[in-house]
Amino acid sequence: MTMKAPAIPTAPKSIPLIGHLVPLIRDPLAFLRSLPTHGDLVQIRLGTSKVIVLCDPELTRQVLHDDRTFDKGGPLIDRAREVLGNGLATCPHSEHRRQRRLAQPAFHPTRFHGYANAMVPCIDEVIGSWWDGRTVDVPAEMLKITSRGLMATLLSGAISASALGPLVDDGAAIIKGLYRRMLMLPPLDRLPTSGNRAYKHAHSRLSQTVERLAAERRTGADEGDLLSALLAARDPENNGQGLSDAEITDTIITFIIASTETGAATLTWALHLLAQHPEIEHRLHAEVDSVLAGRLPTYSDIPRLELVGRIITETLRLYPPGWFFTRTVNTDTRLGGHSIPAGATMLYSAYLIHHRENVYANPAKFDPDRWDPERNTQPPRHAFIPFGGGARKCIGDTFGTIEATLALAAIASRWRLAPLPGQNVRPPLGGVLWPRQLRMRVEARPNATESTARQ
Repeated sequence: MTMKAPAIPTAPKSIPLIGHLVPLIRDPLAFLRSLPTHGDLVQIRLGTSKVIVLCDPELTRQVLHDDRTFDKGGPLIDRAREVLGNGLATCPHSEHRRQRRLAQPAFHPTRFHGYANAMVPCIDEVIGSWWDGRTVDVPAEMLKITSRGLMATLLSGAISASALGPLVDDGAAIIKGLYRRMLMLPPLDRLPTSGNRAYKHAHSRLSQTVERLAAERRTGADEGDLLSALLAARDPENNGQGLSDAEITDTIITFIIASTETGAATLTWALHLLAQHPEIEHRLHAEVDSVLAGRLPTYSDIPRLELVGRIITETLRLYPPGWFFTRTVNTDTRLGGHSIPAGATMLYSAYLIHHRENVYANPAKFDPDRWDPERNTQPPRHAFIPFGGGARKCIGDTFGTIEATLALAAIASRWRLAPLPGQNVRPPLGGVLWPRQLRMRVEARPNATESTARQ
C-alpha cells in the first residue's frame, strides 16, 4: 500500500482573495523569518495563486542544483522577463547552457586583473571627492562607484558621464518596481499609474540605449571589456554561433541592473554595519593600513585583505541583495517527502536561509569572524547562497566580490563614515535588499594622507 504524501502546510493568516499580501507588503522580511516554524516547505498565497516557500537549506540546495526540474519561472522571473527578456539570468533551462558557455569567457579569471585595474580609478574618483565633515548619501555614493566601475569594465567608458546617470536611474526604477509589480493583482499592473508609467519608460529607454551601444560595437575592435568578450564568443557545440543581438542586449541590461544595484547595496550595508561595530571597524583600519600602507588597493592585495573579505561575506549573509527568487516545477516530483505537481511555483530566499537559528549561531549578529577558516564551527557553505547555486549561480559573483573588496578597502584606508542620529535604517520594498535612505558623516582618519587616494 502506497503512503499518501503529507500535505504542505499553509502559513497562517491568509486572507481570502489577497492571501498573504498584507505581511508581504508590510514587513516581508519578518514574514519570511516566521515561515520555518511551520515546516521545511510552507505554502503561501499571492492573491489566489499558491507559492511553495523553501525553508530548509538542504531542500534549497536540491532545488538549485536541479534546474531541469525546478526551472526559472514564477511571478518574480515573469516580471523580470518584461525587462531582461530571455537573457542569461531569466532564460529557461533549455537555453541556459548555451548562453552560459558564450558568456563565461567574459568572466574568465584571466580578465579579473584587468577589470580590477579599471575599477580602482572609479572608486578613487568617488571617494576622492569627499572631504572631512561632509555628509553623504551613502547609497547614492556607492551607486556611483558600482555604476562607473561597471561602465569601465563593460563598455570601456563608451558611455558619457551625462548619459550614465539616466542609465543608472532607469535600472534603479526597474529594480524598485519588480517586487511591487510581482504583488500586483491584474489588472492593476496595466493601469496608467505613475509607478507603472515610470517602470515602462525606464525599460524602454534602457533597452534603446543598450541596443544602440551593442550595434556600434559589433564592428569595432576588442576593447578587452565585457561587451567585447560577449560579442566575440562562439559556441563550438552550436556550429560556432554567437549570441544574437537580442541576447546581447538582454545580457548587458542584466549586468547593468544586477551589478550596479547589488554591489551598491552590499557596500552600503557594510558601511552601516561597521559604524555600529567600532571594534570591527578598528580591526579593519589596522588591516588596510598594514596591507596598503597609504596607497590604493590592487587585485594582488585581495588575498591579504582577509578581514575585508569576511566583512563582505558577512554583509552578504545578513543582507543578501537578491533576497528571494522564484522557480517553476517542470514535472511532477517529490521534495522533502512531499509531492510537488508540475506547474507549481517555488520560492527560495537567501535571507530566510541565512537567518535560520539552527544553521547560523546568533543569526542576527554581525560577526565577520564566523567565516574565519581557523574557526572549527564555520557555517555550511551550501547554506550561504547570496549568489544562488548550481548551474544557475550568478556568473558575476567573483566580479562583484572583487569590486566590493577593493571599494571597502579603499574607503577604510582613508575615511570612516559615522552614523547620523535619528535615522531608521531599514530596506524598503524592492527587488534588491538595501537601505535607500542612509546618510553618514565622512571623517578623515588621523593616519590617512592624500597618497591614500592618489597613487
